[in-house]
Amino acid sequence: MAHGHDVLHMMEGNNYETKEDLVKAIIERFGEDEEFHTCSVEGMNAAELVDFLTERGKFMPSNDGFTVDTSKICNH
Repeated sequence: MAHGHDVLHMMEGNNYETKEDLVKAIIERFGEDEEFHTCSVEGMNAAELVDFLTERGKFMPSNDGFTVDTSKICNH
């Protein structure tokens, strides 16, 4: 099970046009069957994780869509 931080770090320096593009990139990197957890939630698939991170304001707009807001990655 991968942590949401792993996805946020994967996003650093990359832009995603849509949430679907990010979900596809996550699946390509971690595998279709990977489950994700955060400090407060377990057992999410890639799409659920993207929704969770979106709700928590972890992304910011970019010229080509959105990217990770590195100031919002907790370091624990």
